[in-house]
Amino acid sequence: MQDAATISQGTGPESQPIKAAPRRALVSWVLFDWAAQPYYTLVLTFLFAPYFANVVAPNPAEGQALWGYAAAAAGILIALGSPFLGAVADGGGRRKPWIAAFSVVLVVSLATLWLAVPAADTTTLAVVLVAFVAATAMAEFTTVFTNSIMPSLVPHSQLGRLSGTGWAVGYAGGLLSLAIMAGLVVADPTSGRTLLGLEPVLALDAATREGDRLVGPFSAIWYVLFMIPFFLFVPDRKRPPGARGDKPALAELWQTLRSLPSNRDMLLFLVARMLYSDGLAAIFAFGGIYGASVFGWGAMELGLFGIVLTIAGVFGALIGGVLDDRVGSKTVIVVSLLLLLVGALGILSVDQNHVLYFTEVDPKAAGSKPFSSHGELVFLAFAVVVGLVAAPVQAASRALLARLAPPDKITQYFGLFAFSGKVTAFMAPLLVAAVTQATGDQRIGMASIAVFLIAGFLLMLPVRSRA
Repeated sequence: MQDAATISQGTGPESQPIKAAPRRALVSWVLFDWAAQPYYTLVLTFLFAPYFANVVAPNPAEGQALWGYAAAAAGILIALGSPFLGAVADGGGRRKPWIAAFSVVLVVSLATLWLAVPAADTTTLAVVLVAFVAATAMAEFTTVFTNSIMPSLVPHSQLGRLSGTGWAVGYAGGLLSLAIMAGLVVADPTSGRTLLGLEPVLALDAATREGDRLVGPFSAIWYVLFMIPFFLFVPDRKRPPGARGDKPALAELWQTLRSLPSNRDMLLFLVARMLYSDGLAAIFAFGGIYGASVFGWGAMELGLFGIVLTIAGVFGALIGGVLDDRVGSKTVIVVSLLLLLVGALGILSVDQNHVLYFTEVDPKAAGSKPFSSHGELVFLAFAVVVGLVAAPVQAASRALLARLAPPDKITQYFGLFAFSGKVTAFMAPLLVAAVTQATGDQRIGMASIAVFLIAGFLLMLPVRSRA
């Protein structure tokens, strides 16, 4: 990335020469992914979600269903709010005040997860789920505004590397936060030791699972600390020259929506992203829960599982960012979706007694070491495939949107980008939750995810991305 150069962004009449941001601004922008990632890694995927489903809720199946319904509610909230907020921001110009407001709610919501005691009563369950919904929505709203700043920081030819670097740094932050919590704080309830075989560094009550509950407040503190450079050094986007600030936000949004059918590539991309993002989110929302249920994983196994996948994600994001600028965002997305489908179907091919659906294996022995059974190793191998390509497909999607969107409506389009990721986001979790509840079988419930990945892949094929 260059420190300072005059570049031209976009192709429309409103494109203006842009001076690339200094390196400290680029580093600080990238640190947003680092700051936000513990929510996705610790809360949404590896530690808190399985803990909620298996310990806080009355039983694992009901816990998965409740988590799915909450994720669906958050998706609806994000879908309704993101495009409108983007239109408001484009009219006003400044992004940082919005980011600050959403960050406050995010931090408070994460801290509230401390209330998730084992076998919680109905009121506590409701409070925890509401906090999860609020945290999910605020994290996505904040991302809309931070993403919209990205095209003003580097030329289009470097968007892939900047986006990919952000994802890689985010995964690294998730890895470090996971190592801290799983390796030093969260103890296995059976052995009383952490993933590293150590006594927890904090004197926490094991009976009320304070180590697991600390995941939320820890993620909140982490976010506050590492967002400081963003607010200090990242330049705020200003209203583009000639942009009308007096036009109502709803009118601006309606005009943008009406123009979408004439922008074939943008429309196809947003619909495709809508579908494959649903599938990807469902994999991360339920993957840890599924593994914990199949193999009886506790905090130690889940922590190790998360570390392996996060390392894979770091390498995947870095490689994907370089490939994005060389072969194009679309190619990275299409290939990643194919590999993602292979990984997801491979994960579902594993249960306690089988791999690849039909090959019989010995079940995991009680009290055995983590990943000591054939089923666990096959599960882990396919999960690593998912980890390698999950970051590139998301980073390349962000870069492609930044390349396709007109500069004067960049936040609106990133709002639509979030909209496309959430407008049907309730469908995948809701379908997983409903099928799981109807059949009592978690694997059958998760099998519906493949439909979203395949549909997104097919719609991406005709998308044309300008050089």
